[in-house]
Amino acid sequence: MNLSAPVPLRGKAASEGRIGWLEQTLGGLTGNIEQAIFTERHARSDGWLQRRDPRAKVVGTFVAILAASLTSSVVGLLTLYGATLAAASASRVPAGFFVKRVWLGIPFFAGIVVIPAIFFVPGPRVFDLGLGPVHLAPSWNGLEGAVPFVIRVGVSVSLAVLLVVTTPWADVLKSLRALRVPQVFVLVLSMTYRYIFLFLHTANGMLLARKSRTVGKTSGGEQRRWISGTMGNLMSRAFKMSNDVYAAMLARGFGGEIRTYSDYRMRAGDWAALGAVAALGASVALSGRFVP
Repeated sequence: MNLSAPVPLRGKAASEGRIGWLEQTLGGLTGNIEQAIFTERHARSDGWLQRRDPRAKVVGTFVAILAASLTSSVVGLLTLYGATLAAASASRVPAGFFVKRVWLGIPFFAGIVVIPAIFFVPGPRVFDLGLGPVHLAPSWNGLEGAVPFVIRVGVSVSLAVLLVVTTPWADVLKSLRALRVPQVFVLVLSMTYRYIFLFLHTANGMLLARKSRTVGKTSGGEQRRWISGTMGNLMSRAFKMSNDVYAAMLARGFGGEIRTYSDYRMRAGDWAALGAVAALGASVALSGRFVP
């Protein structure tokens, strides 16, 4: 008999060795921070969109999103999405990373809005499934309105994600200021973006400290009490940190303007890309009159 061989855990001992929700939360927070760093790598790579002027990319994104919101044609929306995928491929953005980043959350959030309309919009029913006093009977009219809505949301989010993935955040903010976006709006966006990652890092450190000091398995009530206390502590830190950061920014001469080392200059390729996006956007916006 080999006494040195590890004995497999069973029952309660095995359940204590499993990864709990606290460890899963820690892994999720760490993954979000690493995802942000990975996204910045794409913005620094040498791709087609990375070589375009940030102002042209911001304007082109707004034009494409506006075109997607104005059309009701599924063909037009799919054409615009195909152009978005082509631009992502030319910009060396991995297709799997780009598609999963957008479509993993859209079906859930868009479905919450659309699902009631599928069942309550009058018209011919696809089927009628009786579950006691409840009848599940989606209508064709509801589905015809839901499909373009979900695709429109997906295309719009894909365009916004492509802009952020291929453009450093500081350049996006500076481009907004160059396009005469109010300074207060740009400042709020800048601080919100930075504080998200700062608080993720702070929460990550608190969870790691908790894990390193926990020996045995804790009860659900104890975990809930700890997480509620941690939320209050994090909120208190947020208020203190906001005052400290603002005072440090003022001490270093911050006046509200976003400054980067980039020197913007529109070139022929930027104007050509912007014109192509405008032409495609006009075609998509008018496609609802000719194709379904």
